[in-house]
Amino acid sequence: MMSPRERRENSETGFISEHGVLSRDSAGRPRAEAECDLRTCFQRDVDRIIHSKSFRRLKHKTQVFLQPEGDHYRTRLTHTFEVSRLARTIARALQLNEDLTEAISLGHDLGHTPFGHAGERALREIYSEGFNHYEQSLRVIDRLEKDGAGLNLCYETRMGILNHTHGSPEDTMEATVVRLSDRVAYMNHDLDDAIRAGILTEGELPPAISRRLGERHSVRINSILENIIENSAGGKIQMSADMQEIVDVFHNFMYEAVYYNPKAKGEESKVQGIIEGIWEYYVSHPEKLPEEYKSLADEDGLERAVCDYVSGMTDKYAMFQYSEIFIPGVWQMR
Repeated sequence: MMSPRERRENSETGFISEHGVLSRDSAGRPRAEAECDLRTCFQRDVDRIIHSKSFRRLKHKTQVFLQPEGDHYRTRLTHTFEVSRLARTIARALQLNEDLTEAISLGHDLGHTPFGHAGERALREIYSEGFNHYEQSLRVIDRLEKDGAGLNLCYETRMGILNHTHGSPEDTMEATVVRLSDRVAYMNHDLDDAIRAGILTEGELPPAISRRLGERHSVRINSILENIIENSAGGKIQMSADMQEIVDVFHNFMYEAVYYNPKAKGEESKVQGIIEGIWEYYVSHPEKLPEEYKSLADEDGLERAVCDYVSGMTDKYAMFQYSEIFIPGVWQMR
């Protein structure tokens, strides 16, 4: 009698196209392990990511706006969920592996720093080996999670996460879908947040974007996704030429109006000082590192361990650490 996993693997041949990845065809995990009777290998990857500590920390990591006042701004976690939903919509329509798509989506930002890309730039300048969040995401998965044992995810999941920013000639179709969905998600939800924050108004959006994509958040997203689905065939995930042109206009507009906006980014100059201060303290006082990072320092080097510790912090914890290290406590007299 077949297990639920085996039935699922057999059924995939009926609804996953020749361009998608069948679960039973995975290149496997870094360390071999027995298969689960209930879940395919990619379903297990999804569960391992969701149950990881680094995934839970995403809820307290900046997406774009540092310390926004209000409950409705995106965080790195809500961004991740939005990417996952967009990517799964495309994957389902194109008969790709939804479970692999979801795993890549949920894990793609696990290595992101506190304070968003401002924190990433700060660590890149400080750490002698350089820093990229997509490379750190793979290190989190392979080296840091589960007390150094890593999550032991499938090759296809790991490579999709590693290459989610720039892509790779070896990408699966599912990985390409996630890379496009990441861009579609952040452009649209960052615009939504910028309008909520008073950085922009709907009227400042270039008319060509509204004409081609629509005047509402959901309509703009749907226009892009429909175009990707309609124009992807023969093993290629792509937009039409005119859609790619307007998406590029949208992308450039967001950089000029939001990502480089002095009002939106006015607090980011402080991030360098916070990250650098914490970094230098722990490099100078390695005995103050948590025990697991002391072990990492012994095995991988002190700077690597400090980089892992700092990059894993949430915004709130980084500010708490900075305060504990550099701001005198209150002296109470009795």
